[in-house]
Amino acid sequence: MPVQIRSMPLDWDDLRVFLELARRGSLSGAARALRLSHATVGRRLAALEQALGQTLVERRAEGYVLTPDGEAVRAMAEEMDERAQALRRRAGRAEGLTGTVRLTMTEALADRFLLPRLGPLRAAHPGLDLEIITDNRALSLARREADIAIRLARPQGGDLVTRRLCTLGYALYSAPAAADSVIAYDETMAELPETLWMARHMAGRRVALRTNSLTAQVAAAAAGFGAALLPCVIAAAEPGLRRLPSPVPPPVREAWLLVHRDRRDIPRVRAVIDAVTRVFEEESILLAGGDAA
Repeated sequence: MPVQIRSMPLDWDDLRVFLELARRGSLSGAARALRLSHATVGRRLAALEQALGQTLVERRAEGYVLTPDGEAVRAMAEEMDERAQALRRRAGRAEGLTGTVRLTMTEALADRFLLPRLGPLRAAHPGLDLEIITDNRALSLARREADIAIRLARPQGGDLVTRRLCTLGYALYSAPAAADSVIAYDETMAELPETLWMARHMAGRRVALRTNSLTAQVAAAAAGFGAALLPCVIAAAEPGLRRLPSPVPPPVREAWLLVHRDRRDIPRVRAVIDAVTRVFEEESILLAGGDAA
């Protein structure tokens, strides 16, 4: 649908706010991502709609939904944003080992494994800042929602450079006096290999707790709610958890590092890639489930 634009000038900051709102689906999500107040996000959205003379979003119970005009504007704004990101990528190659590198991964992997092992990176490059985004969503590397992603599935397609980091071993864990029950993911995680394995091999056992959080599963297992299928590297760091025998071998997963092709040679990004890769190589046995009883 063609977008009719009035004679009023467009403000790129208004478009940027609208684009973030379209991506997040809520004022609060856009405000957090842009570090703005709710009022500022709402004001810039209203200014953009006034400049275009069109309603771009509808507010519903589940959040903000784009109108047909909003979808058309989003497509154009995405293209503009991608061009802007390309310019930033070119400029970033000259910045050296200063500035910010954004990494996205799961919360448990960041908090309980990677971050405690990144001290050498900080010591070697004190001018380098890290931004860690713990989010289950697949953030866009092309739009620079993140510079580097660590994901537990091999990516398909896209202009990305990928590297397999490790095999991630799993096992059943519980507290010594735990109840004869299990801890599982909720329905939002129904397609995970861990969920499918538990459903197949722990069928009939009482599910004492369901959650969409691995960190919550670890805490629940330590509190005695029952047995949980956990990454060995995460469970091994939790005092009071013991590894249990399982009826069949538990699943294994692979961790992959992803970076956009245009960003891999930026010195600060390369330094972080090298540091992260080194950590995974040094801890490969622990990650695979060895020495993690």
